Amino acid sequence: MLFLLLVLILFLQLPSNATSNWRLSSGDTYQVHATFTESEQPKWWERNAGPNMIDIHSTQEFLNALSEAKDRLVIVEFYGTWCASCRALFPKLCRTAEEHPEILFLKVNFDENKPMSKNLNVKVLPYFHFYRGADGLLESFSCSLAKFQKIKDAIELHNSDRCSLGPPKGVGDLNLDNPSPPRKAAESSPT
Repeated sequence: MLFLLLVLILFLQLPSNATSNWRLSSGDTYQVHATFTESEQPKWWERNAGPNMIDIHSTQEFLNALSEAKDRLVIVEFYGTWCASCRALFPKLCRTAEEHPEILFLKVNFDENKPMSKNLNVKVLPYFHFYRGADGLLESFSCSLAKFQKIKDAIELHNSDRCSLGPPKGVGDLNLDNPSPPRKAAESSPT
């Protein structure tokens, strides 16, 4: 056990390629040669689950991705590289993206996109927006690893096949300037 502890200390103190001799109290001498290489593995937030998970670096990229998605369900994750909850939740989000190739997942780094994030009322991380084409924003909420079922429930609710009888009416199609007063039940029925 002592030997393993000494080897560990040695690895922490040696440069990337070194040899060192160690003499133990028992009189035994050990020669240890250590070679370290740094691997350029991506940081946790740089990993993607596949082609349906995209990093967003600007407001224009965000708008383009939403526009190109058309009627496809889009889940936007707002995260911070420093956020422990974001890091803990990320592997599960990647698995979900792999399980749902029909959904587009957008990753927005809060610190790189502060003005956009603040305009979208992102105040706590991780934060999620669910969008679908002409329907726009369907739902938004904060979620931690312990509450991941909330994301699964939202996917089940919003990821259904849709039948369309024509283009949906968006807010821009409604006349909000001169709303007609609601009709009272007594006025509409003959007496």
